[in-house]
Amino acid sequence: MISVMVVDDHPIWRDGVARDLTENGFDVRATAPDAAAAVRIAATVRPDVVLMDMNLGSTSGVHATREITTSLPDTRVLVLSASGEHSDVLEAVKAGASGYLVKSASVAELVDAVRRTAEGDPVFTPGLAGLVLGEYRRMAEAPAGGVAPPRLTERETDVLRLVAKGLTSRQIAERLVLSPRTVENHVQSTLRKLQLHNRVELARYAIEHGLDKD
Repeated sequence: MISVMVVDDHPIWRDGVARDLTENGFDVRATAPDAAAAVRIAATVRPDVVLMDMNLGSTSGVHATREITTSLPDTRVLVLSASGEHSDVLEAVKAGASGYLVKSASVAELVDAVRRTAEGDPVFTPGLAGLVLGEYRRMAEAPAGGVAPPRLTERETDVLRLVAKGLTSRQIAERLVLSPRTVENHVQSTLRKLQLHNRVELARYAIEHGLDKD
């Protein structure tokens, strides 16, 4: 059963989403009304997926997303926001979100998005996936200013290929006969070398460089 935490500052909406997910077979372990509570509670319940609103009253879900994805690498954040602004989507992804869904989505779309997010798929409301991919393509094609690309070790490249295919740290560990901790060390090392922020960005980098086809 996929475990979920719902973060939203509107109690009626928060409780309604939690109820919809519970009725569709998810284990809703907790809810939170703001960014600080989200970070604190997530560390305790360690859900598979955090459903995160970006506008949390006086606070932003961006900080909570960054904190959660950094401290809980096996927890994925799916943004569920009323805003479909391109700047908000890119900011969320750069903070570590695995996907972005607008609140006009149906319950069926929400349920499918949470399941796919738990499986490691980047999930975006139609139209937003192209935006994110286009941004990464623009970054990949930008002049490097004569700076040599970072050199990855053979093992880091192996891990990067499997991240691009959507495998979790545990699945990668089984495939490469490593411990999950070792895999995560390779992921963090690769993030630092490539100056990226999260697995979604790693996957985009790998796709842009054709590593997902090996």
